[in-house]
Amino acid sequence: MTLTYSVDPGDPDASYLSFWRERHLCTLTTLRPDGTPHLVPVGVTYDPEQRLARVITNRTSAKVRHVRAAGDEGAPVAVCQVDGRRWATLEGRAWVRTEAERVEDAVRRYAERYGRTPGPNPDRVVIEIALTRAMGRG
Repeated sequence: MTLTYSVDPGDPDASYLSFWRERHLCTLTTLRPDGTPHLVPVGVTYDPEQRLARVITNRTSAKVRHVRAAGDEGAPVAVCQVDGRRWATLEGRAWVRTEAERVEDAVRRYAERYGRTPGPNPDRVVIEIALTRAMGRG
């Protein structure tokens, strides 16, 4: 018997969405220019209504460089979280957004999920991931 863990990223079931609302450290995987994966710990927020995941970060980070290097078509990326046998992955195309209202919205969402508001950072940007795939095991 083949098990599938596919989830509709725009219409997840209640347990999948609940898992993404819990406070968990996540990982973001981007691709370096040579095609090798670059995996780093991050905080992620998930917005199924807009089919977006968001990561706030510094504009000078390697992850931002990797996403920008992909150009206008966006970078293929994945974010993941694990808690024991539960896991969830979101995949899609990422772009770096610098607009103040988008960054502020991402910071607000981060504060809701992680229970703390990051301090001011004039170099903060948000990596927005337009979700194309989701999977997991709750």
